[in-house]
Amino acid sequence: MHARTFVPILAAAFAATLATAGQAHAAPTDADAPVLAARVVTYDASASAEFRAAVDRGAAIWNQSVDSVELRPAAAGQRANIRVLADNGWPRALTTSLGNGTVYIGRQAVNQGYDTVRISAHELGHILGLPDRKPGPCTSLMSGSSAGVSCTNPYPDTAEKAEVEDNFGLALAPPAGVTAGMVVD
Repeated sequence: MHARTFVPILAAAFAATLATAGQAHAAPTDADAPVLAARVVTYDASASAEFRAAVDRGAAIWNQSVDSVELRPAAAGQRANIRVLADNGWPRALTTSLGNGTVYIGRQAVNQGYDTVRISAHELGHILGLPDRKPGPCTSLMSGSSAGVSCTNPYPDTAEKAEVEDNFGLALAPPAGVTAGMVVD
């Protein structure tokens, strides 16, 4: 008796499914997906002296290369996430947390012939959570000085871009392995 009752119910459900099969249903589109805004990280390059244009260019390169974070100059009176300073030492970054810290554009490397835009983009890469990758080819921004003075490539490679996207796109907390500290290149 249960089988006889079940069959008509199953048949009715199947008929209802067929009846709606011809109706149009809106398929999900990319427009339906939530749009995540890039995390804005501000920088203050007012103390970067003669390297100001190189710092702005390094930030612009990162902005062209990744979607999950945007580097913007800090507004007047605004506390910046990143301070950029010029000094006579070797370039380095002191990261306090992901997206925060101090970058030093050291004249020692510039005087040895290293490209200022590459230095700027490389040091900003540290603030964005990337480690040095030495030794490395010129195609790797994070190979830093190990690529030699003839290397002027200021662009992150595919893996470096993906790592920054992961750092800023997946979590608010720093990714595993990203700790505060100083990186001297």
